[in-house]
Amino acid sequence: MTFRTWLAGAVAAIGIGAAVHYHQLGLTLAHYDARAHLVVSRRIFDSLIPGWQQVGGVWLPLPHLLNALPVQIDWLYRTGFSAVAISIASMAVAAWAIASLIHRTTGSAVGGAVASALLVLNPNVLYLQSTPMTEPLLFGTTFLAVALVGRWAMGVAAAHGRPTAVAQRSAAAAGGPPSAGASAPDYVGASSVAAGWALVAATLTRFEGWPIVAALIVLAWVVLVRNGVGALDGLRRVRGLALWPMWTLLAFLVNSKITVGSWFVSSGFFVPDNPARGQAWLAWTEVWDGLARLAGPLLPWLAFGAAVVIVTTAFRRRDSSLLVLSLAAAAVLPWTAYFRGHPFRVRYDVALVAAAAALIGTAVAQLPRRLSAAMGISVIALAVWQAPPLDRNAPVIVEAQRVSAEDAGRTDVTSYLRDHWDGQPIMMSMGSLAQYMHDLSGIGFNVRDFLHEGNGELWKYAMRSPRPFVEWIVIQEKADRDEIFRQAQADPRFLTGYARVVAGGGIALYRRIRT
Repeated sequence: MTFRTWLAGAVAAIGIGAAVHYHQLGLTLAHYDARAHLVVSRRIFDSLIPGWQQVGGVWLPLPHLLNALPVQIDWLYRTGFSAVAISIASMAVAAWAIASLIHRTTGSAVGGAVASALLVLNPNVLYLQSTPMTEPLLFGTTFLAVALVGRWAMGVAAAHGRPTAVAQRSAAAAGGPPSAGASAPDYVGASSVAAGWALVAATLTRFEGWPIVAALIVLAWVVLVRNGVGALDGLRRVRGLALWPMWTLLAFLVNSKITVGSWFVSSGFFVPDNPARGQAWLAWTEVWDGLARLAGPLLPWLAFGAAVVIVTTAFRRRDSSLLVLSLAAAAVLPWTAYFRGHPFRVRYDVALVAAAAALIGTAVAQLPRRLSAAMGISVIALAVWQAPPLDRNAPVIVEAQRVSAEDAGRTDVTSYLRDHWDGQPIMMSMGSLAQYMHDLSGIGFNVRDFLHEGNGELWKYAMRSPRPFVEWIVIQEKADRDEIFRQAQADPRFLTGYARVVAGGGIALYRRIRT
């Protein structure tokens, strides 16, 4: 068993233990988005109108496609365990990938261990990988993309006759000059196909992946040029690599246009009330503050210093370690969101925790061997001290429970539906109440029992006049979240013929009046 395989297994073992811990605390499905992701996966087959159009266009589809078949089993749907398994496996892939990249570029096993430890021991990351949330899959796909693109780039450099860092180390140990031929075996099979598929997966997982992929492709060209490939030849090769995510992005946009009527859904799901709206520097300070809250005040500065080390050493090393910088591009998404007025969400910075872990691990690996182990242990100890693993009050865990009072207040609505529901479809916005749809699975409801945005023309007609289509309507009475509520406010006739029968937890249940 190689060190990288052992490291991935250790990360998976830690992940399983954490998942059991948070399940015992009742926190596996505490975040409303965790339940919503399960509903989106389930609705692909379990819907009034099942099929590919249920993949939707608000969230990226890969997490839901991976979980679509498992969640058709009611137990896995209600517990979310299949999605948790995907999260745990993704973290193991991330550990294997970053260890592979660092070992190939520096020959150090310490750097990969440090990066993996900083990632998996952070309490916020550890919690998210114990849930159906999609951040862990982002870590797995982006880290794998960085590792495979790095392997591809160095394979191209080896084919051009330039000695790689691996060959240089081997030659130095042997006391002779490096040769191009000696480097080629290190990158046998370094096909652009594997790297391309990894880029596709990263593009289809979370929106943070888009700027990461873009930065990775640009840095891949820099690495090629730095390793002796001509600028124009490098552009040609990188263009071929870029076509993979470009065609993927185009397919997503077309699917979004067909399914939700918009090329890209960027508004309508939040009220722009962030004081950083239109303030570039203030938006950036919120991003920095979020990372400091998640990982402690020192880790962001350590990551910044690591980035400086990586850039500096890139001018005297011929390897692909520079590609790790692409992970920091995840900051583009929260910065853009806050600049547009999106409310602050500390979870949006979790991808930067992963980026910081990779940057620091790569920089530690570039230190002299006697120093790297001591520095690695010190950094891990500092990170654990500032952000203790399994901390019940970790920011993401606290944020995940911010609507728990609303969830508890809906028992009256749930009881009424259990006692009076007659099998007729219930109109409910999945954009605002997907988590409540999942909650109702506990009393036997399926996704096909609801009329929601994924039901195409049927939903559009019902939004004009629901009475011919549905017996029941559930509305979350908040204009920033519920499309039905906004429509009812705009059209006083919308709820004509319906009686409000029960309310609680911020939602109201209406039933059609029988004449």
